[in-house]
Amino acid sequence: MQVGLMEGTIRRKTLEATLDAVVEHKVYHLQYHVSASGPSVAEIRKQMDSRGIQISALSGTYNMVDPDLEKREAGLQMLRFVAEQCKPLGTSVITLCTGSRDPESMWRAHPDNNTPEAWQDMVESMEKALRVAEEYNVILAFEPEVSNVVDSAKKARQILDEMQSPYLKVVMDGANIFHKGELPKMREIIDEAFDLLGDDIALAHAKDLDKDGQAGHLAAGTGLLDYDQYIGLLDKCGYDGAVVLHGLSEEQVGYCSNFLREKIQAL
Repeated sequence: MQVGLMEGTIRRKTLEATLDAVVEHKVYHLQYHVSASGPSVAEIRKQMDSRGIQISALSGTYNMVDPDLEKREAGLQMLRFVAEQCKPLGTSVITLCTGSRDPESMWRAHPDNNTPEAWQDMVESMEKALRVAEEYNVILAFEPEVSNVVDSAKKARQILDEMQSPYLKVVMDGANIFHKGELPKMREIIDEAFDLLGDDIALAHAKDLDKDGQAGHLAAGTGLLDYDQYIGLLDKCGYDGAVVLHGLSEEQVGYCSNFLREKIQAL
């Protein structure tokens, strides 16, 4: 495993300066947000390669159950654009979330997320997304998250089994799966998540939490998540990719990258 970072955590005026600042922290793996208005794919690849940086995944997140159908369709078109960039940028993984019925934020819980109608809309969106994934031979990795339709490891297993697609995998984030009242059962819940999903992890995230009932929003190593257990289970299930730090400030990158590197090296 290697320490990774969410692109955008460190920002400079140019791509070159940004990447120089990233490698100062001995980080050589990024989850990247590619944009039609940003640097060209050729330029991104050139600057990454010259520094030995690999793109572990591209971000393709959109609200798969948005109440506004036009927004769902726009999200799907964005996903197609991202899929087109994967091969030129040397990655085969695109991250997704399963979305929320909240009309303003896909990261905010909504009571309708638990309805059969929301599940069916998510399934239909996923089927369309997987057709894009098959066309471009890329993996879609969705993240179980307490505020989304797929809000647990059990539901993640359910959609994986329902889709039966080699192009669908998961992003494992140990800080995102604790519902209200569940934090005292942390070890049990994380164990269950890996039992259910360990063979289907395409990418791992690293952040932290201080309360249950919402997604983790603290920097890795600053909250309550048992990182010895989390990193140990990633290793046990054979995951050898990047563990991507996010939800942190630039000022925290030094501490968090060293914290995570020490946990990995201690295996």
